Order: sequence, then C-alpha cells, then structure tokens
Amino acid sequence: MKNLSRRDFLKSTSAVVTLASINPALNAMVINNAKKILTTSHYGAFYAVVEDGKFVRTIPYEKDNHPSPMIEAMPDRVYTPTRVKYPYVREGFLKHEHKSDTTKRGKEKFVRVSWDKAFELVAKEIKRVQKTTGPDSIYAGCYGWWTSGNMHNVRNIAQRMLKLTGGFVDDVNTYSTGAIRVILPYVTGSASGYYKPSAWPTVIKNVDNLVIIGADPYVTNQIAWTSADHRYYDYMEDLKEESKKRKINIININPVYTETAQKLNAKQVSLKPGTDVALMLGIANYMYKNKLYNEKFMKKYTYGRKQFFKYLIGEEDNIDKTPQWASKITGISEKDIELLAKLFAKGKTTLMGGWAIQRMDSGEQSHWMMVTLACMIGQIGQEGGGFTFSGHYSNIGAPAATGPGLSAFPINFKNTKDIPWVNKKSKYIPVARIADMLLNPGEKFDYNGKKLTYPDIKMIYWAGGNPFHHHQDVNKLIKAWQKPESIIFIEPYWTASARMADIVLPATTTFERNDITFFGHGSHESIMAMKKAVEPIAESKNDYDIAVGIMDKLGLKELYTEGKKDEMDWIKEFYNNSLKQAKDKNIPMLEFDDFWEKGHTDFKISQKAKNYVSFKSFIKNKRKNRLGTPSGKFEIFSKTIESYNYDDCAPHPKWYEPMEYLGSKKANKYPYHIVSPHPKYRLHSQLNNTWLRNVYEVKGREPILINIEDAKEKGIKDGDVVKVFNDRGSVLAGAVVTSNIRKNVVQLCEGAWYDPADLQNGDTSCIHGHVNVLTIDKGTSKLAQGNIAHTALVDFEKYTGELPQIKVFTPPKTI
Repeated sequence: MKNLSRRDFLKSTSAVVTLASINPALNAMVINNAKKILTTSHYGAFYAVVEDGKFVRTIPYEKDNHPSPMIEAMPDRVYTPTRVKYPYVREGFLKHEHKSDTTKRGKEKFVRVSWDKAFELVAKEIKRVQKTTGPDSIYAGCYGWWTSGNMHNVRNIAQRMLKLTGGFVDDVNTYSTGAIRVILPYVTGSASGYYKPSAWPTVIKNVDNLVIIGADPYVTNQIAWTSADHRYYDYMEDLKEESKKRKINIININPVYTETAQKLNAKQVSLKPGTDVALMLGIANYMYKNKLYNEKFMKKYTYGRKQFFKYLIGEEDNIDKTPQWASKITGISEKDIELLAKLFAKGKTTLMGGWAIQRMDSGEQSHWMMVTLACMIGQIGQEGGGFTFSGHYSNIGAPAATGPGLSAFPINFKNTKDIPWVNKKSKYIPVARIADMLLNPGEKFDYNGKKLTYPDIKMIYWAGGNPFHHHQDVNKLIKAWQKPESIIFIEPYWTASARMADIVLPATTTFERNDITFFGHGSHESIMAMKKAVEPIAESKNDYDIAVGIMDKLGLKELYTEGKKDEMDWIKEFYNNSLKQAKDKNIPMLEFDDFWEKGHTDFKISQKAKNYVSFKSFIKNKRKNRLGTPSGKFEIFSKTIESYNYDDCAPHPKWYEPMEYLGSKKANKYPYHIVSPHPKYRLHSQLNNTWLRNVYEVKGREPILINIEDAKEKGIKDGDVVKVFNDRGSVLAGAVVTSNIRKNVVQLCEGAWYDPADLQNGDTSCIHGHVNVLTIDKGTSKLAQGNIAHTALVDFEKYTGELPQIKVFTPPKTI
C-alpha cells in the first residue's frame, strides 16, 4: 500500500485500514495462533489480538460499520514509554512528607518505592489530614474520561474510599457542560433536553433545515462516555440519501468550515466566535417584527414571552436587536440574517447546538436563546422540528434499545449502621473552579442561587484525570497547585499532572483488567464484557486493588470490599442486577456465564424508539405532561433566576459582550480569536502519547489552523512553526494554512500534553502546543460558573529560533 501524506490522511475519515501505511509496524504483524479477545472502549468495540502474551493489534467489531481509526493506537496505550511502571514519591516529599517544599512539584526527581511503602504513605497522609483538618480539606478530583468500564469507575472507587475514611470535598458539573447543565433545568425543567433528543430516523425523514451550531459531530461522535457504536455515521449516510430525494438545507454556523460541514456539503455561516446569541437575537427580532414566529405556540407552551419581547425590540434597554445590530456584532450580513429567519420559519427546522458555544463568557445564554428561538419557530414536539443539544455526543440520537440498566461500582454503602459518617453530605465546588478554590480558601462565591465558600484544601487525591490538560490558564493552575500539602495521583501515564504530584501510583490500562459496560452509550444495544487481554505492565495495579491496599493499611478493607469481593465478584453482581431487571420485564438476556463466554448480550430496538420525538408528550398534553419548571412550560423568563439578582445573568436570554472577542478593545492588542475544539485523533489528551500523534503533528507540535490571508500577512507558510501568545502565556504550534477558517480566527485543538520549556527556571511556555496556556480561567457567570475556554484572544508570529526538543513523552528522572 502506498504511503499517504499527512495532509491526505487528515482528509480521510474511515482511516482504520490506511493507518497501516502510517504505522508500518502494523503491516509486519501476522496473526499466528493469536487470541482474539472482544472488548470495547470509548473509541468503539474491537478484538484485541494477543500473541505470546502481547497485545499486538486490533480488529474492528463486525457490528461497528464505521470503526474509528483511533482503535489502532490501543496497543500503544499499553506499551507507550510514558507508562508509570512502579510506585514513585517525589524526592522532597519522601524526606519531609507534608512539610516538603511544594514549589518543587514538577521539578524534583521521583524515588521508586515498594507498594507496601506507597500504601503506608498514602494511608498515613489520609489519616493525618482527616484527623487534623478534616474531610473538608481533602479534594477528590477524579475528573475525566479514564475508563469506559462500570467496575473500574475510578471516580467511584476513589470517592468510596475517601467517604469511608471520613469524607471529602466533591465537585459538580463538567468542563464539557458547565453552563448548559445548570441553565436547562430552569428553561426546560430538566437536563434531559440535551441527553435525549428526537431519534435520528424521524429527524431525517421530516427535517427541511438542519442547523448545526458550534458542533462538529463527524469528529466528536467517534467517542462515547461508555462505548461508541458509531450509529451516527449510519444515519448521516441516510441523511445524504434522503437529501437526494428532496432538498434538505444543512447549515453550519461556525467560524470553521468543519469536517461535518464538508461531509454534508453544508452552507456556511462563518460568524465571529462568541457572538451566537447576538445572531439568534437578530433572527428572532426579524421573525417577531415580520410575524414569522408561531404566536400560538408561544402563548400555549412558554412562559415569559412578553418580558423577552420587550428586551428583543429594545423596550428594556433602548437597543433594538435588529439584524443590522446583530450584523455589526457577528460579522454576518444583515441580508443573510434575514434570509436565515425566513428559512427557519419555512419548513421543518431542527436547531442542533453543540456545547462549544456554552464554553464561552456568559455561556448560559446560548442554549437558553436556542430554546427560545425554537419556541418561536414553534415546531418542538414535531417530527423534524425543535432542538437538540447532544447530536454531536456519544452517538446520541440513535434509537435506544429496551434493555435494562447496568450498575456501576458504588460510592455508597449498603449497611451504614456501623459507619454513620458516610451519610454526611459532601461540600462541593463547580468543577471548573479548582484553581480559585486552591488560591482563595475561605472566600465566598455565588453558584446557582447559593452562596458557597471555598474550602481550605490540604490534600488532593486524584485518579483518572489530567487537570493540567483540561483546566484553563495553566500558569494560574501552577501557582494554585503549590498550595496543598500533599497531592496523590493514581495514573497509568506520566502526564503533566502526574509529574506535578507528590505520590504517583501506577494504574493498569483498560486492557490489563476485566470490566463491563454498555456498547452504545445512546443506544444501549448491548452489554459488553471488557475482558483482560494482557497481564499488567511492570508493577501496575488495578484502581480497585490500589484502593483495597490503602484501606488495608487503615484497617477498613472488609468494609470497603463488603467482605472480600474481588473484581469479578463485583462484575458478576452488576450483571445479575441487570439480569433481574430483564427477567422482571420479560426481556431476553443471557445468564452471566454464557454472557462472559460470548462477550456480549444484545437487546432489541423497537419501532417506537425509532419514532421517538422529544417533548412530543408535553405538546400533546401540556397539563398531564408538564415540564419540571415552576410554570410547567418552557421558561423564556425565569422568576427564580430573577430572584438571584445576578448582574451577569438576566432572567431571560440576553446578549452580554464577552470579556475578550473580536469586537472588544482587547482585539487591538491581540487581533485573533482562538478556538479550541475537540481533536479528531484523540479523546481530550488521551492518545497524545501514542504513535497516532505522528499523523497530525507539524514538526512535533500541535497543528494550528490559520486563515490563508492571515498567514500571508504574517509571512507564514504551511508547515512553519509559530509562536502563539497573549498576556497569559505562549505556546509553539505547527501552522496548517487553510481557507476553512474565518479570517482573524485560529484553531488549536485541546488535548496536547503540556510540555513547559523550562519549569525548573520558571519558563512555563509550552513548546508542544497546549492551548490552555492561553485560555481564561473565569466562570461563565454567577449562575453556572462553567469554564470559558472558547473566549480568548491571541497574536502569533513565525518562530525562527532553534526548535526545542519535546520532553513530555520521555519519563521524568527517577531514582
């Protein structure tokens, strides 16, 4: 097979076969007497091919019609040089424990210790902190996408342990959905508005206008929270076929002409980043004044329309939100805004919003305004109409099977009579406020109608995550990270976060342990066994066994394990819980031994599921099926939010000027808006430490998309290395010059491993291209306190110096 160029490969979508040309080692592999072990992952199901005890390659699962190219990197996840192979302790911490110099984190060598010593150190530290400053000084981070499995749910494993030892500080919400998760219950009555959209078959058959706003589902549906079944791509093929029969308008509202837009030949609306609310207000204004909106729907199914309309036409603030007004903010012509309004009012329109636009300053407003616009169109509850906020995620929208639920490793305990403290309610923070918490103990802050106080954290216990990837403003986080007295990481890899810890305990990967999960996060079409493929590397242990070892040192092992349950005992219990549900509902399901032998048990998808339309029952009978809002309707105006008296979140959708965007004064200094979407060949920072990075990197750096005209003005060519910078920091990235991005906008995907130039001497610039060195660490508003990763301005220039050597994929110095 002919070798592909990097550019040719990046253009391909179904690249499982072509990856062999990028990674020649795959071509040399011959399966002689190999074992094929069916398993699954965030990237989809596949067979792990094992020869002589080594995981050598993958074969796609026959029920996955669109396998992700990322599965080919799975063996390298096991054997990457970045594996943490033994327990390690930072040199200063080993000598001085909690009295060590915390500014040495990330700078000192690590000392290898025995598992017994490691368990002893961790148990001693937990016991010390629980006794001296209490559970409100222990933060159980444990945030991330580490595993698909229900057994090795690392967050639950860690938090069950800390709950049993006395308690901990928790977090709420996610970096992905910090704003939408909080605002939607006020608007639609629950978060189900973004987790259960209308099924794709009914959308495709009836939609006339599919409007994709701030999403790139061809890229992001490769992965799923449990296991990706990739049914989304089947439905996109159906959409293309349906569009040949009748005209379907597919519109991409995005500063980038995404892969999804290219695949679906979408019409492009290339607005300035962060101005989606202004665009939708301009559309709504035109619909209202020209009586193109559905007044009957608004009267019957919404609350607060009159208050919103007063704002819309300027009676509240003397600013009429006309298409002309919106045009000046968004960069979209007044004529095009009017055309969108006319189009949305004609035919069945589905507004398909991604989560990128709520990861912006005042991010609560975007999806609130999208629901409002959908109400004005008046097709919610109809086939092909309404809105969806999860069509880009976990292949949601695929019809759901009628199978049972599946238990996960429990945080809580069955019998709490002898351990009453485990019922204590944990203090918490919004997850994206970690740095603020560490830097400002005792400070009060607003969140979702409450006044909370940042706890004084003395210890961080983290498993299954990489905060130095997902948190904004890395330099601020570095300062915050020096505050706790101890930081413990349970981790398979030497990520930037692990390198900044005091104690690092080596965890196994998915393929070195047994587990169980759903195949198809949205469809739940199968329960699938995740069988152990190979023995653990070096001295790595399962997260569960690590927790058991610590609990043993604390004398709490029997309580933690509910006797002596091991990995398989728990898995069998979870499965049998599902089996009981299935039997109660007369759903066919294999007995456990047969399931484990076969590797999966499958469930049928009914015609009813294929015809599912979100909010249809509410539209049919709004009294019987009232929404969970105070009015029982869609709330365009919220009295509850009004009662909070927030100065940055009005009681109705509103345009707030972002702190940084192309219309702000800051743009005079930093004239380029940087966006940081999900990468095509990673799950956040996962897989960046595999050979797969050689496919897309430019001279060993994360690629940055630059508009052709911007590149020409800067004297930059495709393949050059550029320095990207602002007041928060700087990174090096590899230029990809393209016409598929708006002028004065650049794109640097999130997830590149942070590689500081010289942390030892205070140079924290990233030589590898980690975008969060450049982003802002601020809450969306006092309501949700979500992150605003997509609100940031930068400048860039051609880098002419000697390229520094990438260090992050080489293990740190150890003793």
